[in-house]
Amino acid sequence: MGETTLQSLIRSLKKKNLLKKISLEVDPDLEISEITQRVFRQGGPALLFEHVKGSRFPVLTNLFGTVARVELVMGKSISTMEDLVADLLNTEFPTSLKGSLSLLPKLKNLKAVIPKKISSPPCQEIIDQTPDLGALPILKTWPGDAGRFITLPQVVTQDPETGMRNVGMYRLQVYDASSTGMHWHPHKGGAQHFAKYARLGRKMPVAVALGGDPLLTYLATAPLPDGMDEWTLAGLLRGRRITIAPCVTQDLFIPSDADFVIEGYVDPEEPLKEEGPFGDHTGFYSPPEPFPVFHVTCVTHRKDAVYPATVVGKPPMEDAFLGKLTERLFLPIMRKFLPEIVDMDLPVHGCFHNFVLVSIDKQYPGHARKVADALWGLGQMMFSKFIIVLDRDVNVHDYGEVLWRVGTHVDPGRDTFLAEGPTDLLDHTSRLSCYGGKMGIDATRKWKAEGFDRPWPGEVEMPGEIVDLVTKRWKAYGFDA
Repeated sequence: MGETTLQSLIRSLKKKNLLKKISLEVDPDLEISEITQRVFRQGGPALLFEHVKGSRFPVLTNLFGTVARVELVMGKSISTMEDLVADLLNTEFPTSLKGSLSLLPKLKNLKAVIPKKISSPPCQEIIDQTPDLGALPILKTWPGDAGRFITLPQVVTQDPETGMRNVGMYRLQVYDASSTGMHWHPHKGGAQHFAKYARLGRKMPVAVALGGDPLLTYLATAPLPDGMDEWTLAGLLRGRRITIAPCVTQDLFIPSDADFVIEGYVDPEEPLKEEGPFGDHTGFYSPPEPFPVFHVTCVTHRKDAVYPATVVGKPPMEDAFLGKLTERLFLPIMRKFLPEIVDMDLPVHGCFHNFVLVSIDKQYPGHARKVADALWGLGQMMFSKFIIVLDRDVNVHDYGEVLWRVGTHVDPGRDTFLAEGPTDLLDHTSRLSCYGGKMGIDATRKWKAEGFDRPWPGEVEMPGEIVDLVTKRWKAYGFDA
């Protein structure tokens, strides 16, 4: 099932020698960041900094720093979670009594998706209504950063018209003891809620949860389709109900097991304030831009609270493995809209949205272009800059094979096509903020029906019987096994 608090997770990681405790006092200004980067690039353990300068709270970093650790943290293998999502999407409602009985096990599991409301949650063991963000060990990760940034927040907002909840991960630059920037991009759920509050002329309640169940931290990063709730999906993946509790000063619910909760509001009628620069996951500093100000009204925390943080920069970094988890969990969702998709890869060095490699079961002329256009129309896939479409027999996770196929299957004058549309706010190459160009590449075998009149050559391959013969006689040739 997986550990659902940072405290139990730390104990579990320690037993498995997957955690290193650092007892020497360290500075949250750059020092923790440099240590974390070095350990991550060595494939090292999660890090618990027990004595952080200027704060009494320990800091946990590099929690998601390997695939194996991500699976331990989530309590399931990535493939199992992918199957759970696919199974849910493929559920068909029965038309007979026998079919209804076969659905009972799934319905029992679906009960777990409904969050359970409780009072007196662990996250409110300590309540401070005169908050001081300076008491938290918030990191400055790069020398050009505008200040200290909260990097693993679960930002909870609610649609003022429908009541629909959104949980997103938007960095927070600390301005002073009781205010931060709120760096939500215009395409994200939090910003859309903010726009509705602005039209209504009302202040917007916001709650920021830190720590607690790491699955909830991950889901705050996930590009869920509209209408899919992060906490109900967490219940499905955990196999049990997520517990939530009401805030102290805002009309919102928050995860009950969080380590910290920062409550407050954003006022749409207040002038925006410059936020940034920040050394981002692109490997470049995102420039200073105006964003709403988050005013803190209360901070609550567990008695044994641990502050979680991540360090992003030139890929690969820790967030790469969360990106890979997203790739696998959302493949079944994409197949629901595009069943011809066989597999997909989002290269880590592509910063999540720069490259999409997708293999398809090609069925008609122009099918590759249709898939690329459709992917640009699917949620946050709209940010993808380069979509490369390949045949079903191509291993999209083998970048050597992908490059070979592109080099031998693509005539740039015929098989590349340009488009324009929304881009990620962090894309500094587009001529306009949040709007720019895209390229599709059809790397499938070309058909006569697509205007390719030459014969497509056969690939060089050795017959299977020869491969088996040589394998059987390998040692007889004088080679080691």
